[in-house]
Amino acid sequence: MESVLRPLIVIGGSVVITLLVGWLVDLLLRRADSRHHETPLWGLLRRCRPPLQVVVITALLRGSYRATKIDWVRDHRAGIGQVLTLVLIGASAWLVVRIAATVVEASYSRYATATRDPARVRRVRTQVTLIQRVVIAVVTVVAIAAMLLTFPPMRAVGTSMLASAGLLGIVAGVAAQSTLGNLFAGLQIAFGDMVRIGDTVVVDGEWGTIDEITLTFLAVRTWDERRITMPVSYFTSQPFENWSRGGVQMTGTVYFHLDHSAPIAAMREKLREILGDIAAWDGRDWSLAVTDTTPTTIEVRAVVTAKDADDIWTARCAVREQLIGWLRDHHPYALPRVSTAPAALPPGEQWAELTGAKAGRAGRAGHNGSAPPADRGDSKAPRTGRG
Repeated sequence: MESVLRPLIVIGGSVVITLLVGWLVDLLLRRADSRHHETPLWGLLRRCRPPLQVVVITALLRGSYRATKIDWVRDHRAGIGQVLTLVLIGASAWLVVRIAATVVEASYSRYATATRDPARVRRVRTQVTLIQRVVIAVVTVVAIAAMLLTFPPMRAVGTSMLASAGLLGIVAGVAAQSTLGNLFAGLQIAFGDMVRIGDTVVVDGEWGTIDEITLTFLAVRTWDERRITMPVSYFTSQPFENWSRGGVQMTGTVYFHLDHSAPIAAMREKLREILGDIAAWDGRDWSLAVTDTTPTTIEVRAVVTAKDADDIWTARCAVREQLIGWLRDHHPYALPRVSTAPAALPPGEQWAELTGAKAGRAGRAGHNGSAPPADRGDSKAPRTGRG
């Protein structure tokens, strides 16, 4: 009878104590959350209950499994103790990671609620995300090292490994130069405020939004839903455009190449009317002016503003489309074209003087022995143009 009751007491007692500890901790956290609504930490800490219960039951079993007095447990006590130790280390690492993630998430949520500046919120989000990844990486490495040290052969090898740590460090540093460079570049990006999650950037001619930042790579989501994965060291060594740095509001331009007869004043009034119907325009500023001229066309620039990069793209496309359509339907003469009309001639007296001078030069050329140009018998003006 004792051989049955003793294992039941040990195992059942461990389970009951574990459930009681989990229930008590959850009750305290719920009460703290109900009293402090402004702090989301207590409610988020309730997610740490599963790893806490695993740690508690593993620790209880690790300390009391020999008291079961079961024959197969006595025969394999070394292996069972080793397994329980590994589980306890893994569960402890899980609990530490979960607590760290909860604290980081609670801090970010509280800061995002209290701060109205989206740029600062994205900066803090980038920093806390990378901090969380660093914590997870460190805890994982420490847990794996602790698991390995539980094996006696690994403890014996540890002394020789420490003796050659300097040489191994140099070799590992050379072999992992690019990886370490990306690691430090990720920390530089996080705390140097170079680029943040959610920023609109132009990289290698691709326009997109920063979708993810890790310690080694960075993902850019383009407008057509593609993902461009790049090493973070690129952003510390190559130039790139960050449209969201210093604020998300943007000013966009739309250029038109038109004929010299284009109705600029009417275009300006039409632009004001068009912007009134475009939801992407934020109403801050707009303008239309002639910025350049060539022998055949003029360059007209329309300026619009929007609250972010997505809206400025929408506003520019809408202005370009509607203004071109309006010119095509109401002022087709303003569109650029190839001129084939006769060249404009000087006034009559000036034209007579020019033709008389040409005739005199032609006569002198014939007197000097050169044949005068043949008279075609017409008085039409020369034609110029293309085509």
